[in-house]
Order: sequence, then C-alpha cells, then structure tokens
Amino acid sequence: MSRSLNKVELIGNLTRDPELRYTPSGTAVCTFGLATNRSWNTDSGEKKEEVEFHRIVAWNKLAELCSQFLVKGRKVYVQGRIATRNWTGQDGQARTTVEIVIDDMILLDSARSAGQATQPSKTEPEEHGDEEAPKKPAKPKQEEKAPHVTKQKEKEQEGQTSEDVSPDDIPF
Repeated sequence: MSRSLNKVELIGNLTRDPELRYTPSGTAVCTFGLATNRSWNTDSGEKKEEVEFHRIVAWNKLAELCSQFLVKGRKVYVQGRIATRNWTGQDGQARTTVEIVIDDMILLDSARSAGQATQPSKTEPEEHGDEEAPKKPAKPKQEEKAPHVTKQKEKEQEGQTSEDVSPDDIPF
C-alpha cells in the first residue's frame, strides 16, 4: 500500500482582512492572505530575509470564525492542505492558483497587540478579578451623541454581546 501526505502548518501574520462569502448552497467560505518570514545569515555575515505570501481558504464554521476573529496584522497558526485550482479567467486565459485549505486555526496574539486597542478581544478570558483590572478611560455617553443607539448596540460596542459563545464555537 502506498501512503501519501498533504499537510501544511504555517505561523504568520494576516496580510489583509478576511473576506467571507457564501456559495449558492449557503456554505460559508472565507479567504485571507498570510505572510511567513524566513531570515538567515549569509557566509559573509549579511542578514537576509525572505517573505512568502499564502492564500488561505477556510470552509463552513471555521470560515465564519475566521471572519469574526481575524483582522489584518494578527498572528495565527493554521493547519491544512495544499490545493491547486485551475480555471479560465474572464479574458479567456487559463489560470492556476495554489491555496492552503485549512481545517484548524489558532490565534497566537491578542487583538490589542494586533493594533485593535479600541476593541476588546472576545477570545481572551478575564484573567484577574475586578480589583486588579486596569481602569478603562471614561467613555462619552452614547445617549447624548446618538440617542437611537439601543442597549444591545451599546453592549456590542463594549464587546459584551448578548449571544453566548460556546466552547464548540472556538476552533482551539
């Protein structure tokens, strides 16, 4: 019996925000770019760096989670397989693309370190009690600026949605 393996594991930073779409049958598909870096020293002592860019594709629930939690700049681990697609472009030319179709994704940084300091991370549990929590700057009253904002929208803006996130919804 002949065995084969098509497995890819990458750690890198998102090069763009994820794009979530749905197939005509309603299946979620999310695509985003991932950059991986490699650095080395030459024989002469010169430091070199090389960047590879990867097209990442996620399907179904993982696609929805990727679009919800990932933003440009976030550091993530992805695991999946290499897939090559061929198609004919609108100009009639034959096209080929190589993608990494993932089946696992793990966030490796906090939303704050990815430049999202204004939005609390929904993936980070509270690690300390209220006494030790850093004080947040006072927010202007939303009712004065936007009287049409509902309590639900206020909670969502503060990162406290009324939806419960079950552990099954998180891919790690």
